[in-house]
Amino acid sequence: MDGIHDLGGRHGFGKIDVNEPEIQFHAPYEARVRSIVNTITQAPDWSIDWFRHCRELINPTDYLTRPYFDQWVQAYSAMLINSGWATVEELASGKATTAVDGLPAPMSAEKARSHVLKERCFDAPVDTQPTFSTADEVRTVTSVSNGHTRLPMYARGKSGKVIDHHGAHVFPDAMALNEKKHIHLYTVEFSLAALWPEAEKTADTVTLDLWESYLEPA
Repeated sequence: MDGIHDLGGRHGFGKIDVNEPEIQFHAPYEARVRSIVNTITQAPDWSIDWFRHCRELINPTDYLTRPYFDQWVQAYSAMLINSGWATVEELASGKATTAVDGLPAPMSAEKARSHVLKERCFDAPVDTQPTFSTADEVRTVTSVSNGHTRLPMYARGKSGKVIDHHGAHVFPDAMALNEKKHIHLYTVEFSLAALWPEAEKTADTVTLDLWESYLEPA
């Protein structure tokens, strides 16, 4: 989906401050939001890709001006309403007025910590063989999902070279629609000039991890 979140390579948004102090939380409420998210029980139709898609639907002005954890509140509120686990009125008041059948209790602090820290794998064996091999020249597609996608705008319709294959991993575009499937994942290297012609005098490159459906033979 083309949205305000996809800012890579766009002009007019200023330089990134690479010297900004690494502060975990900039306000007390941010730590509280993170704690709530860590302990909230996930609905069956939730995934990290669904969460990202919901964030990407935030009004552009809000997306650019409201703090990161404030965006979390917006996204998770929408997800709770969409799943029927809360109403707008309940969220506005901060109190539940109805019970949700079959809703498990929130995670304990101990379980939440282990849930955050545990290593999770998103790869799986598949019956299909990879279409591409290391050193293959490829080109990215120009048409992507109307929902969530991990192919940024600046890299669409661009030529690059496969430098690694990682097996088959969960496909974000499908997972955002609650459809779990695995597709071969590659690391593709692009010359900076292939992405931005004005950088033709540099030897710098950009590498992206891209799913097979994003690629076609060059």
